[in-house]
Amino acid sequence: MTAVDPRAARARHRPWPRRCPGIALDLGSARTRAWLPGHGLLFDVPTVTFGDGPLHPIRRGVIVDTPGTARMLDRLLGHRIPRLGRPLVILAAPVLGGVSFRAQARTAAEALRPQSVLTVPAARAVAEAAGADLSRPLLVADIGAHVTDVVLLTDGTVTDARRTTVGTSDLDRPVPPARVTEAIIAMVTAVLEQDDTQQTLDALRRGILLAGGGALRPDITYRLTEQLHAPVKPVPAPHTAAVRGAAALLQAVHGHPSAAPGPGDRARRPH
Repeated sequence: MTAVDPRAARARHRPWPRRCPGIALDLGSARTRAWLPGHGLLFDVPTVTFGDGPLHPIRRGVIVDTPGTARMLDRLLGHRIPRLGRPLVILAAPVLGGVSFRAQARTAAEALRPQSVLTVPAARAVAEAAGADLSRPLLVADIGAHVTDVVLLTDGTVTDARRTTVGTSDLDRPVPPARVTEAIIAMVTAVLEQDDTQQTLDALRRGILLAGGGALRPDITYRLTEQLHAPVKPVPAPHTAAVRGAAALLQAVHGHPSAAPGPGDRARRPH
């Protein structure tokens, strides 16, 4: 018998608003998360779709099955969206996923009949969730289940990014936590060597913002602090930081005057 994820079960019974202004999504290789502003986390479930058994449409940070990703989103969210609803979808996308990931994610999200689909770099979303001061350079390390990214943000914009295809799921095999630590240190060192200004060094002195499930590992945090000789600051609830940050940006978009519906939009939207 297949076990039921209790978080998914709770989400099924959570009341859904008559109008759906927007949804924040985080499509991870291992977990998919959705957040509704004003309601919170809708679900945090395995990233799987179904054919001849369970299939994994996203692997190591790459969408390998766009139709399967669309089916997954429709299964998880399609029945929750009001029939006439057209939500704005903001999706936290991995920085190094590139144009391909963003394009495939937008295509998959069309299953939700969105008004529009916007993408935001996951590192920027993490910084938003942490309430970080984006006027200063910031290093973000996101340790996911299958990939680990190190990103340099300057004025909130990505100026450098590195990735390794090692994550927390590999630690269940004969891969020591030191492997993840060493990979992060190597990526931070590469960013330092690439940068010919003081911004990366200033960001390192300020401290690395740590997100993803790996931020819940005290052994990883301790090793990074010791070996980088710099503060390492796990984000509160680091595994949901990207989707929470995307939700914060979604609220900011809705609060902007340019987001107000025009006459044509009012005619199409339910009252």
